[in-house]
Amino acid sequence: MVIGAQWGDEGKGKITDLLAERADVVARYQGGNNAGHTIVRRGEEFKFHLIPSGILYAAKTCIIGNGVVIDPHILFGEIEALRERGVAVDNLRISANAHLIMPYHLLLDGVSEQTLGRFKIGTTGRGIGPCYVDKYARLGIRVQDLLDEKILRRKIHAALNEKNRLLELYDIGMLDGDQVTDEYLGYRERMEPFICDASLLINKALDEGKTVLFEGAQGVLLDIDFGTYPFVTSSNPIAGGACTGTGVGPTRINYVMGVAKAYTTRVGEGPFPTELDDEVGAALCEVGHEFGTTTGRKRRCGWLDLLALKYACRVSGITHLAITKLDVLTGLPTLKVCTKYKVGKKLFGEFPLHQTEFHHATPVYEELPGWSEPISGALQWGQLPETARDYISFISEYTRTEVKLIAVGPGRDETIVMP
Repeated sequence: MVIGAQWGDEGKGKITDLLAERADVVARYQGGNNAGHTIVRRGEEFKFHLIPSGILYAAKTCIIGNGVVIDPHILFGEIEALRERGVAVDNLRISANAHLIMPYHLLLDGVSEQTLGRFKIGTTGRGIGPCYVDKYARLGIRVQDLLDEKILRRKIHAALNEKNRLLELYDIGMLDGDQVTDEYLGYRERMEPFICDASLLINKALDEGKTVLFEGAQGVLLDIDFGTYPFVTSSNPIAGGACTGTGVGPTRINYVMGVAKAYTTRVGEGPFPTELDDEVGAALCEVGHEFGTTTGRKRRCGWLDLLALKYACRVSGITHLAITKLDVLTGLPTLKVCTKYKVGKKLFGEFPLHQTEFHHATPVYEELPGWSEPISGALQWGQLPETARDYISFISEYTRTEVKLIAVGPGRDETIVMP
């Protein structure tokens, strides 16, 4: 499993692409097109929002699990864009139980954020949250509903009985149930070849001794239950989400790779104890090209928060870490890492339980020496400067988690694999 160990944007796409070479199946288990993965292969850049990163391997089966919410317009736009670049998507499969993002979800997502004013969450406005709300309110439209016009039409009309009242209240204008149904029936023919029982497909692969790679979106600190609520996503990016998002039992998962940047970033609203509003933060943003794959929004940058990373390792049972963008720190004479929080006179050695305490936390740093020599050409652990090795070792020792991969550049081959 590959999961984000921070607030998302850690570079999971590259790590997933690297590990997918050894897998037979790659399965995405949560989120929607509010997430984005960027992969650079042979100098060519690919951006994924819904389709699993393993799609570039024609021999791998790529699955969008039931825990994902799908905007069919975005999905087929992504499929066509890949086909135009010579990437066939015949190896893609989509869970029949995945939920569909509807036009009213998009409309309500935007107006909901506006009404929150200064308390806004920072949603991407892609309809993700409202779609998950309907899923749990049992008003959702699933992929399999596209195959039964009578059921689809009945469900959409039932949902619009409620949604149109809200749309009218917000002075947006009501939607016509038959028009929405006809629009989505237009996706049926293109969707049908991909529809599958994802749980059965994945478990059969495991029974046959094949390797399955689970791909998460966002990050642990954006988890709806364990993230910095309410500034979180609407699903479970933690490792446990792979089980409920694909229909695979926890006993079948034996390796959890947590991906973390060598520093910390966050997009949107919410507390961020190590955020830097100075020239160092600006440099991290510029050198690290810190702009969201999906939204293009500038990412907030700060020093590495080891307290938060240790917390992510705990709640997701992370067995190994991949540290990305280590090269971005090159040239900084001193590196700071947060090892404690201070709230008033109280020191925290663990991630705070209470939201208020985290909102008011200030970081307590330890300082480590930096390095000046470029490291993007390093292919082995021994080729890194001693201070860079010390930095990685400090992360591993503090989190009590082995660092297995170190990314020293954006390219697939610019990665050190630890023995």
